[in-house]
Order: sequence, then C-alpha cells, then structure tokens
Amino acid sequence: MKNFISVVVTLFAVSFAKAQIPAGYYDAATGLTGYSLKTKLKEIVTNGHQDKGYGGLWDAYKVGDLDKFYENDNTILDIYSEKPAGPDAYSYTPVTDQCGGTTPGSEGGCYNREHLFPQGFFSSASPMRNDYHHVMPTDNVVNGKRNNYPFGTVGTASWTSTNGSKLGVSSFPGFLGIVFEPIDEFKGDVARSLLYFITRYEDDLQTFNYSDVNNPQDGSKNRGFD
Repeated sequence: MKNFISVVVTLFAVSFAKAQIPAGYYDAATGLTGYSLKTKLKEIVTNGHQDKGYGGLWDAYKVGDLDKFYENDNTILDIYSEKPAGPDAYSYTPVTDQCGGTTPGSEGGCYNREHLFPQGFFSSASPMRNDYHHVMPTDNVVNGKRNNYPFGTVGTASWTSTNGSKLGVSSFPGFLGIVFEPIDEFKGDVARSLLYFITRYEDDLQTFNYSDVNNPQDGSKNRGFD
C-alpha cells in the first residue's frame, strides 16, 4: 500500500506539472502519508470542481484532446487508434466526426465518450459520468469492444484494434477473466486517470456496484482497487 500511495503522489505531480500548478496548491498535503495523504489529495482536487454536464465533454475534447504531438494535425487524439510509430488507420475531426445517432459497424466511423472507469459501476451518476479526467474521446467500435472489462495484460487476444489495443483473457496470475489492454504508449494515461478517479471519488466508492466481476474495486473506501 505504501508503494501505491507513492505512485498516486508521483502521478498527480506529473499530471499537473505542465498545467502550471497554482502557488501553494498542494501545501495542505505537505508531510502527510498513506491514506491521510490520499484523502487530502481528494479534498484538494474536489475543491472548485465544476460539473459541466455530459455534453460539456464534447467541448473539452475540442481543446484538450487534439493531436499536437504525433501527426500534429489537430485531429482527435484517440488512445485506441493512435499509432505512435506510423500513420494512423483513420483520424477524427473534432465535432464533425463525433458520434451521432448512427452506430458504425467498423472502426473509423466516429468517436464517442469512453469512461475509463465504466459508468455502469456507478449507475451513470453525476459528476462521475461527466468528469473529463477519466472520460476520453475514443473510436466508437473499440469503445464498445472494451465494454466494461477491466484493464489488464492480455495473453491470447480474441480481438485487436488497428493500433494494437487488445481484448482477451488476462495473463496476470490470479485473474482469468476478460481484460482490455491499450498499447504501451497509453497505459500511463489510463493509470493516471484511474488513480485520479479512485482518489477524487473516495467518499462515493462504497455506493458503487463493486460486486460486478469486471469492477476492479475491492469494496473499501481507502484502498479502492482490488
């Protein structure tokens, strides 16, 4: 658990480093360790949080999820389709290619809103459902394939996306269920989002449906993840 808390602190620091943290923002957490530190981080990131609604995510993607690193073409940066070492199989123009009423049958049709922590586990309640920090723009079909399966390492894949994200049986000792594995380039992004979520919503975790076999929660408030 000590290592987990250390990772939380490190990832929070890295995540916000480029956002020019306001002076004194983390001062209240100075000297704290363990669960006390995690709870204080929850209080800090909760203070001032504004729920912009589910529709507000589309607006956030137009600013915060543009490709300014790989192709640098201001298309939507989708962790499930981006190919860091080569040309993408398809790309999405913000707003124009967001999903409407038609469900595409194959990749490249439209992008929608992917809850890295599945909303079915918290009954689609707000503000969790609308929280940009764990809801990413991703291809609609790959999003559907991921479904509400936990993230993990895949042994033999039953399905693979155009960028190499995989669905299949877990290869991790002790868990033999179905998992979804993003490519290595984006595993850190997923980890940071999930650590944020389990910290930000610490007080709500025990109201979630953690009895679902796909939910990685352990039922506790403090540790959160199994």
